[in-house]
Amino acid sequence: MKLFRIIAVLEGFSWITLLFFAVPMKYIYDIEIYVQKIGMAHGLLFIIYIAIALLLQLKINWSKKELLIILIGSIIPLGFLYVDKKCLQNKI
Repeated sequence: MKLFRIIAVLEGFSWITLLFFAVPMKYIYDIEIYVQKIGMAHGLLFIIYIAIALLLQLKINWSKKELLIILIGSIIPLGFLYVDKKCLQNKI
């Protein structure tokens, strides 16, 4: 579970960095390298996040609603904070 929390935070920060740093750099200053590098890292972290969430769902028996909320938490900026809080509450 500790790994999931770490991945959730890293994925969340990579998403925020992509949205609020890399994309503006691309469209305002025409610098694409940040989108390429941060986008690749974010994509990898996102896939790992989803995979671990699905594995944990089997192990912990999250309801479908809980799993859906956790998966949506990876899409919404700052959603990872809710996921981390939920993990702490459940001590998962």
